[in-house]
Amino acid sequence: MEQLTDLKAILHSKRANIYYLEKCRVMQKDGRVLYLTEAKNENQYWNIPIANTTCLLLGTGTSLTQAAMRMLAQAGVMVGFCGGGDTPLLMATEIEWLSPQSEYRPTEYIQGWMQFWFDDAKRLLVARQLQRARIEFLQSVWARDKDLKLEGFNANDADIAQALEIFLSKTEKAAKVSELLQTEAQLTKQLYKIAANRSQYGDFVREREAVDTANAFLNHGNYLAYGLAATTLWVLGIPHGFAVMHGKTRRGALVFDIADLIKDAIILPWAFICAKEKATEQEFRQQCLQAFTQHKALDFMFEQVKSAALKGANQ
Repeated sequence: MEQLTDLKAILHSKRANIYYLEKCRVMQKDGRVLYLTEAKNENQYWNIPIANTTCLLLGTGTSLTQAAMRMLAQAGVMVGFCGGGDTPLLMATEIEWLSPQSEYRPTEYIQGWMQFWFDDAKRLLVARQLQRARIEFLQSVWARDKDLKLEGFNANDADIAQALEIFLSKTEKAAKVSELLQTEAQLTKQLYKIAANRSQYGDFVREREAVDTANAFLNHGNYLAYGLAATTLWVLGIPHGFAVMHGKTRRGALVFDIADLIKDAIILPWAFICAKEKATEQEFRQQCLQAFTQHKALDFMFEQVKSAALKGANQ
């Protein structure tokens, strides 16, 4: 039990690391989780600090030993399989999460979530609440991040402010979730256009199967956000199927709802900036992780999900 306590010493909302691995073997050795890469003349081992890791994304050519999975589960690390290739995370396959099993996670949040979830009107109110929080986070990040401001991403600029204002107005008037989804799609399309303009990217069309750099980075970054969202929901004990916006027939839809809280603020602008700068996928990933930490994205997700769970039933 002492080892288990040590592994969970760092709160999930404070953990800093997300790993994406490909063409390697994840294994346990001497009480640590390592990944083994095969170089031309030798094999190399690299340590994964699991006590400070939120999720592990496994791309193509990876394998995972039972002993390593046991340690990852003890540390509460979410493990996911995803598509990969020359430009990883092309969403060639749906991501599948291996969530650690624990009967000692909190019950108050799932009980609160269930009190409103079966009521269409209350579920709509929570969906609106999350959309408002999404915009507040974007405005906060774009107002404080000097690097984004230097690249032209300022929430006070007329075109951005107008887009956000129209979105909030339509969100408040939406009478059903389908209208919220339509409004969200319109905002995201505008933000793509603004980002392409700011970064001088040229014509841009969002296509998940496209191989241009901005689309590939958006896919990649979205998976990082999904990892944070899945971790948040697992820690708070809320199953991924109880979505408030995305399709209720999709088992992992709530992951998409929660990931949306931070995607526009962080993933979207950096995907275009890094594409303009011809950054590598690793450089883009590091930039996203740095921004997650700088703006306390995981903390924000926890706060919003807890608030929705505890207040949603009383709205």
